[in-house]
Amino acid sequence: MATEDRQLGAEVEQNQEKPTLWRQIQSNLTIIVLALAIALLIRTFIAEPRYIPSDSMYPTLEVGDRVVVEKVSYFFHQPTQGEIVVFEPPQQLQALGYRPDQAFIKRVIGESEHTISVKNHVVYDGDRPLVEDYIAEAPDYELHPISVPGDRLIVMGDNRNNSNDSHIWGFLPRKNIIGRAVFRFWPLNRIGWV
Repeated sequence: MATEDRQLGAEVEQNQEKPTLWRQIQSNLTIIVLALAIALLIRTFIAEPRYIPSDSMYPTLEVGDRVVVEKVSYFFHQPTQGEIVVFEPPQQLQALGYRPDQAFIKRVIGESEHTISVKNHVVYDGDRPLVEDYIAEAPDYELHPISVPGDRLIVMGDNRNNSNDSHIWGFLPRKNIIGRAVFRFWPLNRIGWV
């Protein structure tokens, strides 16, 4: 009887040590679900990759570049002049047929209460000409001075003469901003901060 009890006890221990196939599947599914949930949370609230589909930000970003867009910093401060932002198209672009989920990427040129103009191929913030060593070429258009309201921005592409930006459609509401482009991870030969 004692021998049978020991054998039965040994079988129970072996069964407890070796997970069944179903328990292994459950464990793996739990890990997969948790990994997907964490990835979704990171993409929704912290950072996400984006593809550059046009040359409106050339030469800073080229068609096919892939960038990381971080979403945290604008909880702590407002976008500032010179930062590259990714945003949902404002109503004036949606009225022209752009989808609400179609993201744009441009550089912040004017913050609230700034007055922006373009004259003689130079962008001005008030009376101060902007030093823009990142643009493809000087703008070949004029923009009469406009004051930026408190909850809006003026954004422009670095490829000034080939960019659908604020000089065409007006102000960008801050609420449309998805995040800030911070790092190019593709192609590998151009990897680095933007």
